[in-house]
Amino acid sequence: MTRGPATPLPSPKARRRLREAASLTQTQLAERVGVAPGTVRAWESGRTTPRGRKREAYAKLLKALAEEEESAARQAARTPQPAPPPKTEPTGDRASAPEACPGAEAEPEPEPEPEPEPVAMPMPMREPAPESQPRSTREPVPEPRPAPAPLTPAQAFDALYEFSAPALVRQTFLLTGRREQARESVERAFQTAWERWPEVARDRDPVGWVRATAYEYALSPWQRFRPRHRHPEPPPADPGDRTLLNTLLRLPPRHRRTLVLYDGVGLDLPETAAETEASTPAAAHRLLRAREAVAGRLPALADPQVLHRRLAELASNERLGAARPPTVRRGGERRARFRTRAAIAFTVALIGTTALTVRTAPTHYEPPVSPGQAVRGVPPRVAPGSLSDEELELRQKLRDQMQDGPERLSPQLE
Repeated sequence: MTRGPATPLPSPKARRRLREAASLTQTQLAERVGVAPGTVRAWESGRTTPRGRKREAYAKLLKALAEEEESAARQAARTPQPAPPPKTEPTGDRASAPEACPGAEAEPEPEPEPEPEPVAMPMPMREPAPESQPRSTREPVPEPRPAPAPLTPAQAFDALYEFSAPALVRQTFLLTGRREQARESVERAFQTAWERWPEVARDRDPVGWVRATAYEYALSPWQRFRPRHRHPEPPPADPGDRTLLNTLLRLPPRHRRTLVLYDGVGLDLPETAAETEASTPAAAHRLLRAREAVAGRLPALADPQVLHRRLAELASNERLGAARPPTVRRGGERRARFRTRAAIAFTVALIGTTALTVRTAPTHYEPPVSPGQAVRGVPPRVAPGSLSDEELELRQKLRDQMQDGPERLSPQLE
């Protein structure tokens, strides 16, 4: 399963042509987009591809430049073109021949045949024989070879992976010092490339695209919170390699990445600045600081050529393998299916919760119950208990008396 491409962009050559047709410098275009001039240089060379809001702004600007170019071309087509100058008669030995022999009749000169234009063909072809020559004596014209069949997306991805994955794993090991993390970072980068394959396939430097993604994943600050990061891996067996790797890991991540790209991979300074998304002076400053730190701990590596050789030896001494391309593609597809199903499950749960809330919510206003008020003058009710002697005597007295009250008095005469 692949993800749809982002905002479409023209090819790097077309981007540069549109900028030059509008008489804009890279600095002026960078100011209009809001990026550094080195970033525009990397976009036009195909080393990196803009993303996010910068990609939308860049695509909008290129579209406006293309529309201006089309309108200028239409206006130029409407203006009348000047008539071509008249052809002049060729002057030479043949033109002066009638004057040399006045008695001879001037024969009409045959018109020179136009020379055939050169055509780029896969094999050199001979000129066809003239019509007066019999067809049987003509030399056979070799047929052009059929063009090779285009590769499928899976075949192109597998070829890119087999070509660049082993080197990328070794380079990422120099950044992290962990073998499993380097292998996982490269696999994740290729899985992301497979999800965005239409964009990566049209990129001028697909290896640079995957390398930038792998480096960003390997140097992510969230890696330190993983349980695997708490357990250190065994260092290299060679003491020199172990010292060099520890020196690299002591560098800040940005300085380490700049040093690996320039002295390890072999990119030039503008390309290194573009891949690290920094200006050229900032990349040069990071490179100098990184070289000073390495030379301070290892004076023998002060020479850039020696440092380049030692970095290549350190990466080559480690036996780092990579998974097979079909395994990486299937892993990326499984991860994409898992994310899609998780999003669908979350959406269904949200819809169900909303429906349940709507179903159980009250349909009319229910006034709240007023709070209770304390009633004064009522003695508190106490629990029955044992009676005292006075209470027992009073109860017995009440039982002995008549229940209907005292005897009724009748009036009598005295």
